Amino acid sequence: MGVPARRRSRTRVNRRRATQKSTAPGMVECPQCHELRLPHRMCLKCGHYRGREIQAQA
Repeated sequence: MGVPARRRSRTRVNRRRATQKSTAPGMVECPQCHELRLPHRMCLKCGHYRGREIQAQA
């Protein structure tokens, strides 16, 4: 069975793991209903995108 040549320092391990951090998506406010939504996508609550109603609400 293979054995690691030498122990990795905490700094080296943490520096490698730093790139794996996930970030929350940037949210913008819908101008119609003021709910948070993803940019460049229609609002899931009111169905508007760029001032037009894309999806009619039931």
